[in-house]
Amino acid sequence: MLIDKKHIGMKVPPHSVHLTAWQLKWFAKATGEANPIYFDEAAAHKAGLPGVLAPPTFCFCMDMDKEQPFDYLETMGCDFSKMLHAEQSFVYHKPIYSGDTLDFDGQITDIYDKKNGALQFVVKDVKVRRQGELVCELRTVIVIRA
Repeated sequence: MLIDKKHIGMKVPPHSVHLTAWQLKWFAKATGEANPIYFDEAAAHKAGLPGVLAPPTFCFCMDMDKEQPFDYLETMGCDFSKMLHAEQSFVYHKPIYSGDTLDFDGQITDIYDKKNGALQFVVKDVKVRRQGELVCELRTVIVIRA
């Protein structure tokens, strides 16, 4: 059964995350980041930054930092056992630092299928703001096998 396109435009419950230097350090180390501005506060300050700089893909991790990160797929009736992460993209507008509080506001912007419905795709776009200012846009594409 195809995912109903009536879900296009559906809002994903928003959430906020306060970033700590420890979170950024953990993520930087886990992803193999070697530049100390991503994990060392002293190095970040020496470089003229207000705090540890968030590594490039960190916002995706924080978008998932909530009780039920896939609640929107559950609402659509998707089978999690057939779900795969297909694509992730980022557009950064401003740097993100430790100490920032980020607000994540998402929406389903497309639903389409390929191979006569054997593969169904759900596109979620998220705007990330710091005190109302847009700092990042995320696009996540999930594929569900029929």
